[in-house]
Amino acid sequence: MSNISERKIIIITKQTRADELIRKFNNMTQAAFYVEKMGGDIEDYIEESRVYKRSVSSSFSQAQVLAHVQQIDREFVPSFIFGKDDIVIVIGQDGLVANTLKYLNGQPLIAVNPDASRYDGVLLPFRPNDLVHVVRDVLKNRRSQKEITMASADLNDGQSLLAVNDFFIGRQSHVSARYIIKIDGKEEPQSSSGIIVSTGLGSTGWLKSVVAGAKGITQSITGYEVSGNVNATKWDSNYLYYSVREPFPSNTTGTSLVFGMIKDSPLQIASQMPEGGVIFSDGIEQDFLQFNSGIEAKISVSPKKGYLVV
Repeated sequence: MSNISERKIIIITKQTRADELIRKFNNMTQAAFYVEKMGGDIEDYIEESRVYKRSVSSSFSQAQVLAHVQQIDREFVPSFIFGKDDIVIVIGQDGLVANTLKYLNGQPLIAVNPDASRYDGVLLPFRPNDLVHVVRDVLKNRRSQKEITMASADLNDGQSLLAVNDFFIGRQSHVSARYIIKIDGKEEPQSSSGIIVSTGLGSTGWLKSVVAGAKGITQSITGYEVSGNVNATKWDSNYLYYSVREPFPSNTTGTSLVFGMIKDSPLQIASQMPEGGVIFSDGIEQDFLQFNSGIEAKISVSPKKGYLVV
């Protein structure tokens, strides 16, 4: 009798920097010439790619002992149809884990750190050599899973977008974003560099940078220690944080609604940008919705959850 499970394992991989260089310059020789001409070290690219592909090969070999395996590139994740009983393995950095989670519907995700010397991997608890026993535990329902809260952006034209880490709402360029912000019965026209909305998982990323910058400026001006720790936010917290970047006060724009929590009521934003307005999620600028004049967005906690194997 075969020991192969009827469930399928989907391995998500990415192109390495070396792969992207080859795609751009047609071959490694030309890529090396360009990088070294600019003062870079092509060997670092090559070694990174070698270690990554070795991790992918090792992971694939271990997984196929236990179940049928299919490998797909991150480029195809948005259009891929996952089976409800699939087990998903992501081999890459934290961003790849986040970007994969929002396309799943309850399937467990096992995140593998392909190169612990290179990546800190907050979301990457496992190494390739762990996979045999981790996958076996998942197949037998013996592994804990951490629930991940997501954010949802719903537009008045029917479009929607999910974020595992954060949303950016603003302009594609460095031109100021113009919009009306509404929350908890208050509203205000604003001009700013955009709005960041963060989940609990994303609170250690972009939001942490925003808060650290604001804290540093305030302490420099006032001379007083300022608290502003959002790092304790749990991954399954049922609220989001929003933060307005560089709000500009004027006769027609205000700065009173610049930071807060989104919990019982959504954050509502009405675009006043004729063109170039966007909402993108998890730092993936290609994964965006247009947000121009006439479009209104409601940002709230999504009922959909992600599940990360731990």
